[in-house]
Amino acid sequence: MSTEALTAAPPTGRRRTGFSLLVLGLVAAIVVATLLSVGIGAVPVGVAECWGIIVNRLIPGAVEQTWTAAQEQIVWTYRLPRALLALLVGAGLAVVGAVLQAVVRNPLADPFLLGVSSGASFGAVVVLIAGPTVLGGLSLPTAAFLGALLALALVYALAQRSGRLTPARLVLAGVALAYLFQALYSFVLQQAQSGRAAQQVLFWLMGSLGGARWENLPLPAAVMIIGLALLLVQHRGLNALTAGEETALSLGIPVHLFRAQLFVITSLLVGVMVAATGAIAFVGLIVPHVARMLVGADHRRMLPVTALLGAVFLQLVDLAARTISAPQELALSIVTAVLGVPFFLWLLRRRA
Repeated sequence: MSTEALTAAPPTGRRRTGFSLLVLGLVAAIVVATLLSVGIGAVPVGVAECWGIIVNRLIPGAVEQTWTAAQEQIVWTYRLPRALLALLVGAGLAVVGAVLQAVVRNPLADPFLLGVSSGASFGAVVVLIAGPTVLGGLSLPTAAFLGALLALALVYALAQRSGRLTPARLVLAGVALAYLFQALYSFVLQQAQSGRAAQQVLFWLMGSLGGARWENLPLPAAVMIIGLALLLVQHRGLNALTAGEETALSLGIPVHLFRAQLFVITSLLVGVMVAATGAIAFVGLIVPHVARMLVGADHRRMLPVTALLGAVFLQLVDLAARTISAPQELALSIVTAVLGVPFFLWLLRRRA
C-alpha cells in the first residue's frame, strides 16, 4: 500500500453505493446460508418451515404452524445455534487473519499457520482433560486466550532480527511453534484417564460445531462485536502498518505499542473462538484475500467485508462437513484444508 492510499480522499458516491450493495448482498448470503444450514440434514426441513419456526419463536403466533414439534426442536435447539456459532467463529477467524497479515506484513499470515490456534488449543486441552484447577481455576476461554497470547508473543519474538520483524522468519517460527504446541497437547491427551474423552477432544480440536447451544453464543458474540469495533477504530493504523514501519512511525503511530494492543485483541478473538469450536485451519488465510480483491486494502472497508465473508464461508463449510459423508460428520479442518492448501500454494507461487 502506498502512502497516498493512506491519505486518499473519501470514496465517491458511486464507490459508496457499490460498497453498500456488496454489504447488503453478503448479508443476504448469510441469511440464505443460515436457512440452508438449518434446513439440510438427516431430517430435512423446508425453507418455509425453517423461516416460520424462527419467526414464530421470536414473535409467538406470528406465523401459522405447518411443522411438527420434532422439526421445531431440531431447528431451534440444534441447527440454528450451530449456524449462528459458525457465523460468529467464521467472522472472528477471518478478521484475525486480516489483522495479522497487516501487522506482520505477510500475506501468508493466519492464526493456524502462525501457531496461535495451536497455542489456544493447548490451553483449552489442559482445562478439558486435567480440569480448571490445574491452571488456577481458569475457565476454558481464558485458558485458550492465554495460550493464544503466549504463542503470538513467542512467534513475534522469534521472528525479529536486529529489532525488525522478518516476514519469512515469522512463518517459519509460527510453523515450528505450532508443532510444539501440538506435541504438548498430544502429550496431555495421552495422559488422559478416559480414552473416549481424549478421542472426543481430539475430534473437537480439528474443528467441530456439534456442541453448539444457545448458552454458548453470548461470549463469542460479545467478543466478536467488541473486537471488530476496536479494530475498525484502528483502521488508519492498520493501513499504515501495511505500508511499513517507517510509514507508520512517520504518521506518529507507536508501532510496538500498537502491535501489542492488536496482539491482545486478536489473541482474545482466537482464544474464544477456539474454546467454542476447536482450531479451524485456513479461514484466516483465504477470506481476507478474497475481501481485498473485492474492496481493496483499506481496512475501514475490508474488515467488515472480511467478517461477512468469513461468516458465510464457515457456514457453508459446516454444511459440507455434515453432508459430504452423512451420517458421519467430518471435522471442519478437513474441509477447510482441502480448500486452503491449494490456495496457500497459489499464494506462494504468486509471491515467487
